[in-house]
Amino acid sequence: MTRRGNSEGSIYQRKDGRWTASIGLGCAGGRRRRKAFYGATRREVANKLTAALRARQQGLPIVGERLTLAAFLVRWLEDSARPTLRPRTFASYSMIVNYHLAPALGRVALARLTPDAVQRYLNDKGAAGLSSRSVQYHHAVLRRALNQAERWGLVPRNVARLVSPPRVERPEPQPLTPEQARAFLAAVSEDRLAPLYTLALSLGARQGELLALTWPDVDMAGRTVSIRRTLQRYDGGWHLDPPKTERSRRTIALPASLVEMLRAHRSRQLEERLRAGPAWQGEQWGDLVFANEIGEPLPGTQLTRRFQAVLATLGLPRQRFHDLRHAAATFMLSEGVSLRTTMELLGHSTIAVTANTYSHVLPELQRDATDRVSALLAQR
Repeated sequence: MTRRGNSEGSIYQRKDGRWTASIGLGCAGGRRRRKAFYGATRREVANKLTAALRARQQGLPIVGERLTLAAFLVRWLEDSARPTLRPRTFASYSMIVNYHLAPALGRVALARLTPDAVQRYLNDKGAAGLSSRSVQYHHAVLRRALNQAERWGLVPRNVARLVSPPRVERPEPQPLTPEQARAFLAAVSEDRLAPLYTLALSLGARQGELLALTWPDVDMAGRTVSIRRTLQRYDGGWHLDPPKTERSRRTIALPASLVEMLRAHRSRQLEERLRAGPAWQGEQWGDLVFANEIGEPLPGTQLTRRFQAVLATLGLPRQRFHDLRHAAATFMLSEGVSLRTTMELLGHSTIAVTANTYSHVLPELQRDATDRVSALLAQR
């Protein structure tokens, strides 16, 4: 029986009964380096040795057993996630890592993380009351992190890909009808934020986009409004960040009625500025179109509560503020606006997103289209 070479690895049993496998890593500083793997059985360490030999043959680093998932996630956040993510997204990733993943799974060696452990983590979070959407988000963060670990050669496979996150039932939007929308706008006509609600129902802009509008974004003479930023809150403060996608940057034409409404709103805001005097904070925020009485950003949660209070007073169904965007899109499609134009007005990344989101509107439009073609063909 021939003796194994230094580069082939070796397996032996220790005095305490545990098994050890080791592999040579070459020389550094005049000293030979070796990597050891431990296990309760010979087969266990043999499998680890085989994986290490395969990794070295493929030019990948040999995965150590001491690197914990927590230590890896800290490195991943700083070296990979931070440079590539939007600030608010990075903040949410950090929260999930620091308050959920690390406390639950952080002590597990990265090389020993199993699909079963990840599945139990997701199940436990669901049992603790976390929504299916939130559990799905946790899974997505871990899957992204382990994708990077796989690319860096720290793990042979991404175990999170082998796990099934909970299914999220996406309720079909139930936006306001045109009659309900008109009743709502009539009820808020004297509200200082009436132009905000009207823009949401007319343009379908997102809440954060509307709250980030500044007066330089509004071209009264040209009757356009340019969406260039979105208002976000993270790290304990307000931030005017770039939109989510490049298509979210867009310039939208305004009808004359909205321009006049914005002119009146501008006049009221200038009066508020005079009353506020030195307390006015508008300059540091770029002169926001929709701000509080001293020019500071409006909290989205506060706006939503005011919106829902009006709905309750009118006896209208409860809505999220985001549902005004759904209503605007439904109105556009119902009035014959093309999917392409609707996509551009909403700032969707692709036309498929628009079609999938508003598929509930399309059957009625298809029926109208086929009726028109049938009527055309029936003419004599």
